[in-house]
Amino acid sequence: MENLLGRITLNPDVCFGKPTIRNMRYPVEMILDLLSAGMTSDELLDDYPDLEMLDIQACLLFASRLTKINSISRVIAA
Repeated sequence: MENLLGRITLNPDVCFGKPTIRNMRYPVEMILDLLSAGMTSDELLDDYPDLEMLDIQACLLFASRLTKINSISRVIAA
């Protein structure tokens, strides 16, 4: 699993330092937004040929790890 997380990179020179996939200009949040909007993994891979299935799995694992916190004091819906 930790190898999967190695696909998620933080680089201040890429996408303003947001988490991206393998230091490319594919922010994790974009992949998660597309998945949550109903796009399938296969559709993502077709639309973004630089991505690999392991990249999508890494994004999901990254998001899962972020939710493992002790408490949330306030969530603001946009």
